[in-house]
Amino acid sequence: MRLEVGITGKTFKSAAGETHEVLAPIRFALQSGEVGVLIGPSGCGKSTMLRIILGLDRDYQGHVARPPEARVGMVFQEPRLLPWRSVEQNVRLAAPDVSDAKLAELFRILELEAHRSHFPGELSLGLARRVALARAFAVEPDILVLDEPLASLDDALAGRLRDEIATLVASRPVTTLLVTHSLDDAVRLGDRLFFLSPRPARILAEVPIGIPREARGDAAIAAIKAGLARRAPDEQGGERAGRDVS
Repeated sequence: MRLEVGITGKTFKSAAGETHEVLAPIRFALQSGEVGVLIGPSGCGKSTMLRIILGLDRDYQGHVARPPEARVGMVFQEPRLLPWRSVEQNVRLAAPDVSDAKLAELFRILELEAHRSHFPGELSLGLARRVALARAFAVEPDILVLDEPLASLDDALAGRLRDEIATLVASRPVTTLLVTHSLDDAVRLGDRLFFLSPRPARILAEVPIGIPREARGDAAIAAIKAGLARRAPDEQGGERAGRDVS
C-alpha cells in the first residue's frame, strides 16, 4: 500500500484578490507499514497538505497517488463528531461492520466504556479526541492519517494512545502519516521525519530513524532527539537529508 505525494504547488486568493502561496513543491512516498511524520511551524500548510492527500482539496498542482481500494482512517485536529449521534453511533457510522468485540476493545483501551451512550456535547475535548481515534481505528485502515492526534490530552493518556497507535501500525501493514508539533511523539512513532519550512511549506530535511520502533527505549529516544538538535534543519534552505538518526 504505497502513498505517493508529488505536490508542485498550492495557492489561494484572499478576499482582496491577492494570491498567497501555501505549498512549495513537496515530494515523498511512504510504503506499507511505514510511518512518516510531518513536523513544521504552525500555519506552514500541514493541514492543507493533508486535505490534498485525502482528496478533500483538488485545487492544487501536482498529483497524489494511492490505491483506489485503500481504506483510509483520519483523525483531524478537531474531532468532527456528529453532535446528534452518540459516541458509539459516531464510531459505527464510520465503521458499520466493526464487531462488538473490536469495538469493546477499542473503548477499553481508550477509556470510553462509560461514555458509549454520551453525545459529543457532553464530552471534554480530550474525550472527543479519543472518540475520533476510536473511529479511525475501527475502520481498520490501509492508510492512517493523524493530524495532531494527541493534542489536549494529559501526558499519561497521550502515552497510552501513542502506544496504541504503535500497536495498530505493527499489527497490520498500515501506511501512516502523522502531523505533530511534538518531537517526542515523532521519534517514538516515526520511521521517517519530514521537517517543513514556514509557509510556503517545503521539505527542509528528510530524516530516517534507523532504530526499530520496538527497540526505542528512553535512552534511545533521548539520543535520537539529541542528534536531531545537533543537526536541526536550516530554515533558510540548508537541506540535511539522507542520514539515519540512530
